[in-house]
Amino acid sequence: MAAEEKPAKDTLCSHPDCSEIATHKAPKGRGKDNDYLWFCLTHVRDYNKTYNYFSGMEDGDIAKYQKDASFGHRPTWKMGVNGKDGPSQAKSHDPYAFMAHRARQKAKASEQQSPNQRGRKLLNVEKKSLETLELDGTATKDDIKKRFKELAKKHHPDVNGGDKGSEDRLREIIQAYNYLKAAGFC
Repeated sequence: MAAEEKPAKDTLCSHPDCSEIATHKAPKGRGKDNDYLWFCLTHVRDYNKTYNYFSGMEDGDIAKYQKDASFGHRPTWKMGVNGKDGPSQAKSHDPYAFMAHRARQKAKASEQQSPNQRGRKLLNVEKKSLETLELDGTATKDDIKKRFKELAKKHHPDVNGGDKGSEDRLREIIQAYNYLKAAGFC
């Protein structure tokens, strides 16, 4: 009898020496999913005491079966397409480009944020470079570029008549800006 919740009305117990009506189902065994034996209460208890799903299997096979059970006995594959190394070439189905649009929005929002707002802790050299540009940790890419241009114009030797102090300050500003640029701040 396949996957029935109740046996036919007058099904007899599957035990050979019993003539009682069967009221309880019991699995036939490994590889016979949805196939059951029907027993009376007394014999289903006896059957359950001796039933062993893993009978006939070796220890290694039992361990493998139990490990596979954690994945629902589904196969797993290596990362990438069909186990090939590298990024997956499979394209997901996104006919209205909802996911692509969301990714662009997220990237744009991230660009507008300062590194500190993105949850990144500033290193001392990054803090010092921002201080050199007279900015704090919340400065965005646009803020850094704008301040660099302002300070470069202000401290350029042509504007200050060759003042050595101004030249040194410009050198510090350029170094700070180049460091922040290399670190991905702008």
